[in-house]
Amino acid sequence: MELDALDRKAADVFEGYIVRKDLVRTFARQFPVPTYVVEFMLGRYCASIDEEEIQEGLEIVQRQLSSRTVRAGEEELFKARAYKDGSAKLIDIVSVRFVEKEGGYLASLPSLNLNRVRIPDSIVDDNERLLTGGFYAEVTLEYDPMIAEEKGNAFGISDLRPIQMSKRNVLEVMSEARESFSSEEWRDFILRSIGLEPQSLSQRAKDAIMLRMVPFVERNYNLVELGPRGTGKSHLFQQVSPYAHLISGGKATIAKMFVNNATGQRGLVCQYDVVCFDEISGISFDTKEGINIMKGYMESGEFSRGKESIRADGSMVFVGNFDVDVEHQQRVGHLFGPLPQEMRDDTAWMDRVHCYLPGWDVPKMNKELTTDHFGLVSDFFSECMSSLRFESRLSAMQNKVRLGGALSGRDTNAVHKTVSGLLKLMYPSQDMIVSDEDLEWATRLALEVRRRVKEQQKRVGSAEFRSTQFSYFIGDDGVEKFVATPELRSDNEIGEDPLEPGQIWTISEGGADIDDNAGLYRIEVNNGPGSGVRILNNPAPSAFKESLRYAEQNLYARANSLVGDRDPRAHEFSVQLRAFDAAKKGSKLGVASLIAMCSALLKKPIKGGLIVVGEINLGGSIESINNAVNIAELAVEKGATVLLMPVTARRQLYDLSDDMATKIDIQFYQDARDALLKSILD
Repeated sequence: MELDALDRKAADVFEGYIVRKDLVRTFARQFPVPTYVVEFMLGRYCASIDEEEIQEGLEIVQRQLSSRTVRAGEEELFKARAYKDGSAKLIDIVSVRFVEKEGGYLASLPSLNLNRVRIPDSIVDDNERLLTGGFYAEVTLEYDPMIAEEKGNAFGISDLRPIQMSKRNVLEVMSEARESFSSEEWRDFILRSIGLEPQSLSQRAKDAIMLRMVPFVERNYNLVELGPRGTGKSHLFQQVSPYAHLISGGKATIAKMFVNNATGQRGLVCQYDVVCFDEISGISFDTKEGINIMKGYMESGEFSRGKESIRADGSMVFVGNFDVDVEHQQRVGHLFGPLPQEMRDDTAWMDRVHCYLPGWDVPKMNKELTTDHFGLVSDFFSECMSSLRFESRLSAMQNKVRLGGALSGRDTNAVHKTVSGLLKLMYPSQDMIVSDEDLEWATRLALEVRRRVKEQQKRVGSAEFRSTQFSYFIGDDGVEKFVATPELRSDNEIGEDPLEPGQIWTISEGGADIDDNAGLYRIEVNNGPGSGVRILNNPAPSAFKESLRYAEQNLYARANSLVGDRDPRAHEFSVQLRAFDAAKKGSKLGVASLIAMCSALLKKPIKGGLIVVGEINLGGSIESINNAVNIAELAVEKGATVLLMPVTARRQLYDLSDDMATKIDIQFYQDARDALLKSILD
């Protein structure tokens, strides 16, 4: 493996905290322990880029893992070693229960098939998570023949060392090192730290994997990820961090999740940073009350059992598989369909989900996706993420980002939590200044994953969730930008969301040429300093050039009534025509071109779902349309909800079928100013 620039930079600033990830995979396949256990050992002996030091460390790790991990069939060997020598060291997952008859605690060591192992109260008091599922640890197992004669519990734990970072200044180390990386380098380095190679991932895949990490850094964060099999959905929660607990199938009981009324023992959400339900479709709840307690906890981070109200910080993650692709899932139902019956159609439960992560954006795991380069040792990284849970990055949004009016209180809270989580991953120090690019990236991603939840609520049929046009304002100019969920529509269909300022949907009815047919177009206009109009299409269609010239002259001549005190002659307009049908000529698109230039100049978007048609001449008159019925039928086919056309076409529409007339709202305009006012979003 050749070191690249990112490896060298990481080695300079993270000395002693990095490990080669290909070494981890080698050991992880050899020994029956999770990845973070192997990395704990490698981090202790191989945190270097010096090949000789690495080889020496590998020998020590190999020796210790060989002598301390219990393979199938070796159980009696370890017991005999403890019996002969008085003690034996091993690495195992240790869990503890309180036994009334014994008047104390007993531990279980599953790799040795021992479930009545003595353990001192002091060790349990220092490590409460032993009582809720347990954790991996380096254990010193002792054998006492005297106790064996009296009680039969010959084996006991005399010493226990949790497999996790013991240092407390980890966040300071990470914060100082982060300053040496650009945002792109840091994102790639984080992905390498969980074992993935960023060069093999698309931007959408990188974003999805960053979202998977948000529950580790954000308290009481609720995430759902459904998608194809084999994309590594549960890997992060099972292999990378000791602060996460994975529940695979079976029953999720109130006692296990929240609190055991009989003993007062706190449940998983109190003991772990993240509780992940794997294969969620196969999980059931012991009572209806369990779902209600979960909903209350997902909302407020509190739950009541008996007289007291208990607060916890654990995030909840629900992962599962689609049996079909995402497009088919949307056709046959909604995207929460694979969830258990108690959840799948419960809009109140859905409303508490902060993020619906698009699992279909992550490719199936293969050798090319795993990295051979250096990344952070898992126990260091997981300790940093756990420390970040008690910080916030919401201040980065103040006076910079404002969310649109379509978001409810829960929507806003969800977006804030996602933005804060993403920015904590990108900026582990509160003193670092968040770049505008990263702030907008986090905001757009947060709006998308929350809107996906809202869209499914709307599909279930609740009128209260109809407002899904999520938007935000950023920067001094305050332009409203809308965020869609990509799976909702294809690129050649018109969605309900407004486009960016300067963009408009239009239909050409075709021209005199035999190959100039009707078709859907999107005109995209950007403006900057300078003067004139520049068409970016090469070659520029001659028919569209003519329509654009008419639009330009009308904008100059009627600037006062169209754009007020703004001077269009002091701006250069860059125009691109995008064709979505076989037709490419773009004839008779003057009115739409004029409105697009006004929209860019005013920095106001056009209404969502709208198509504008019509041609304007040099004198400012609106030309008649020849085939209004054909245009209306094409607009319905393309998914438009509103069609704006010249009032002179009104009589032609008497021939439009009743079925078509009920599928689209047809509005009319008298002149260019009337068309602009009816097109611009209020």
